[in-house]
Amino acid sequence: MVDLTGQYLRLKPEIDEAMQQVLNRGDYINGAAVKNFSNALAGYLETDYVVPCANGTDALQAALMALNLTRGDEVITSAFSFVSTVEVIVLLGLKPVFVDIDPDTYNIDTDAIRNALTERTRVVVPVHLFGQPAQMDEIMEIALSHNLYVVEDGAQSMGASCMVRGNQYKAGTVGHIGCTSFFPTKNLGCFGDGGACFTNDEQLAGRLKMIMNHGARKKYFNEIIGMNSRLDTLQAAVLSEKLTHLDDFIDRRRSASRIYLEGLKDVSELNLPHQTEQSTHTFNQFTVRVLDGKRDELKQFLAHEGIPSMVYYPFPLHRQPAFEVLSKGDLHLPESELACIEVLSLPMHTEMTEAQQEYIIQRIKMFFGK
Repeated sequence: MVDLTGQYLRLKPEIDEAMQQVLNRGDYINGAAVKNFSNALAGYLETDYVVPCANGTDALQAALMALNLTRGDEVITSAFSFVSTVEVIVLLGLKPVFVDIDPDTYNIDTDAIRNALTERTRVVVPVHLFGQPAQMDEIMEIALSHNLYVVEDGAQSMGASCMVRGNQYKAGTVGHIGCTSFFPTKNLGCFGDGGACFTNDEQLAGRLKMIMNHGARKKYFNEIIGMNSRLDTLQAAVLSEKLTHLDDFIDRRRSASRIYLEGLKDVSELNLPHQTEQSTHTFNQFTVRVLDGKRDELKQFLAHEGIPSMVYYPFPLHRQPAFEVLSKGDLHLPESELACIEVLSLPMHTEMTEAQQEYIIQRIKMFFGK
């Protein structure tokens, strides 16, 4: 699905040198590369504060911890997402409120947010899925009118942008706190786990830094309950080098997406990715809908032809055993449920060749008798 080795080999000299500098210094914990990367990412995102951490799940948990919420407070989020988005809500004693998605973008439905509001609602967590931001303009209007926090889950959307109140913002920098993951397959990925929170609020940034460091501003003086979550210095060195190539990574993915879109446009059995005018898409995944119940058959056919594909995600979160009790088992979210049986993600990465894509396109057409 993603050629990580090919990308590394293309960037090998500069990445190896960056890692060697860390080895020479021996500053493996909170080393110079961590601060340098944080500052560089803040500049790229045009945000005031970037607080790195160990992974994207920790970023989400720390973001909610920073908001001084109370047990039982409600957090509205999408039912069509990776589990970590909701996992941290439950771990903190908060109540997840699952809502449906827009069938075209797979992002949270803003009308569904409005319909789910109660007097206990405190936070909205939009997930910018597959590389395209949610409708942040509307989401911020809802949040402002109901005095809500917005925590953006931008793990799949690094480098994307969205229009809010007539201005362009990078995904993750619109709400009170943005969160991301640097998992290796992301648009900006390291060689292991990594994550970060970003915010323009100085007070929230200070709390996030404390939370990531056992709730302490200075060693052995713990002001609040925190966690131990650090971005490894070696990973920060890798990310610093990759950040200089991020726009190129995104351009390569967009070029690959255009080949798919052109090559598959006449395959009526597929619904291709929809892009809104209010946002840019970075194609962390290239996800199609396979109609007429043929998704699993197509996936099996592609595997036989040597083509990997993935289902993100096979079960909506409100149907997962871990969370079904919270929705009392009777919650029906038709668009999320339908997406789970139709979506299929095709290979998408920075090292794709036109020949590889043409092979994939032709095999898909062959499956449908084109």
